Amino acid sequence: QVQLVESGGGSVQAGGSLRLSCAASGRTFSTYLMGWFRQAPGKEREFVAYITRNGGITNYADSVKGRFTISRDNAKNTVYLQMNNLKSEDTGAYYCGAGGTGGRSVYEYDYWGQGTQVTVSS
Repeated sequence: QVQLVESGGGSVQAGGSLRLSCAASGRTFSTYLMGWFRQAPGKEREFVAYITRNGGITNYADSVKGRFTISRDNAKNTVYLQMNNLKSEDTGAYYCGAGGTGGRSVYEYDYWGQGTQVTVSS
């Protein structure tokens, strides 16, 4: 089992940047594919990005491609999401997930953090 804690959210103006972190407990972090998802009020949780166990493969939603970068440090049990050129539509609660299969669906992740809020004002 793994516990996840997100941090780094906040309020920023459009065009600004934020770096989210997700710290994992336990010694099995490197065995999990990690993903970031977000959820705006009244909407379903949507895929943002995922990264494979050794960080060799990343995948992004079209809406964030070229602006967001996912990375991980297995020595620190942490996954990051660097968000640049933020837009108002990026506003929402951001969640990290850990899963054995991973991918773009929430159902492919076994563990979730509590979320961190990102608010982008235009």
